[in-house]
Amino acid sequence: MTEQPSHADQVRRVADLAKDVRVGMLTTRDADGRLVARPMAQQEVGFDGDLWFFAERDSRKVAHLRADPAVGVTLTSSDSWVSIHGTAEVVEDRAKARELWNPWVEAWLPQGPEDPSVVLVKVTARGAEYWDTPGGRIASVVSFVKAKVTGERYDGGEHGTTDM
Repeated sequence: MTEQPSHADQVRRVADLAKDVRVGMLTTRDADGRLVARPMAQQEVGFDGDLWFFAERDSRKVAHLRADPAVGVTLTSSDSWVSIHGTAEVVEDRAKARELWNPWVEAWLPQGPEDPSVVLVKVTARGAEYWDTPGGRIASVVSFVKAKVTGERYDGGEHGTTDM
C-alpha cells in the first residue's frame, strides 16, 4: 500500500503545479445563480494560497464577487490540472497594483494601475484538487495502451485533494 502524502506535501504539490500557469479560468455566480467562467491572468505566479488578478471596478465579475465571494479557479498546463475553490475579495491597493503591474496587464487595462477604475481581485484558496501526468502526452499514451493491453484500469498519473 502506498503512503498518502502529508497535508504540507499536498499543498506544496498544488503550489508547484500552479506556479507556472499564467492564465486560468475564474468562475463566479451571477445574480441568477448561474456559474460564469472567464479567462484571467495570474499576477503572482509564485502561488502561496492566494491568487491575484486585475479587473475593472464596473465589470460583471466584480459585481458577481461583491454579491457572492465564493469562486473557483481552474489552472491547466499540457500535463496537469488544478481546481481551486475559495473566496474572492475586491482589493483597492494602489501600491499592490503597482507591484503587480506588467505589460500583459497593460494590454487589457491601458489606463494604468493608478486609475480608479482598476481594482485587484484576491482569491484566497480554501481547497484544491489536482491531477498530474508526469511525462505529458507520451506518458499518458503509454499508460492508456498498457491499460488496454492488460485490461487494468488506466493510471492517469497523480491525483490528490487538499484543504489549504
